[in-house]
Amino acid sequence: MEGIGGDRAPVASPLPQWGHDTWRMYQYYLDKTTPHTTYRWIGTLVIAAIYCLRVYSVQELEISDGPLLPTKGSDEFKPFIRRLPEFKFWYSMTKAFCIAFVMTFFSLFDVPVFWPILLCYWIVLFVLTMRRQIAHMIKYKYIPLNIGKQKYTGKKASTSGSSLCGD
Repeated sequence: MEGIGGDRAPVASPLPQWGHDTWRMYQYYLDKTTPHTTYRWIGTLVIAAIYCLRVYSVQELEISDGPLLPTKGSDEFKPFIRRLPEFKFWYSMTKAFCIAFVMTFFSLFDVPVFWPILLCYWIVLFVLTMRRQIAHMIKYKYIPLNIGKQKYTGKKASTSGSSLCGD
């Protein structure tokens, strides 16, 4: 039974080992940034500014004759705001800007989109992701707007001669 199992440690190829080592180093530095909230957000703002400059420079170079995305606030769909821990929000936002920045270098991702189709896509995406929350709101008759809600007022302070001490 020498050929089966053996005492040899499995030999890992260099590429997966390098990827694992790189991931561990990345996670190490990510963990070290956790307490430095201000510096993390400054870094994210710098990345966002670089991304915006890149998008602006690409738009200056290319003149589009096709349909444009909505420019008014009334044309835009505003999704439900999720509650996330600050670190996860920062991490997701920074990662999204980095990925979006890299994508601006490839014309494959420069796809013109007709805004009604984009709006329908976001509505379907919203309904599919919020189905459980919407069902919960309907079940407990929760109205997220102030329309038709009962207004509660606090207790009015009594002006009678009562004292706080037990005299």
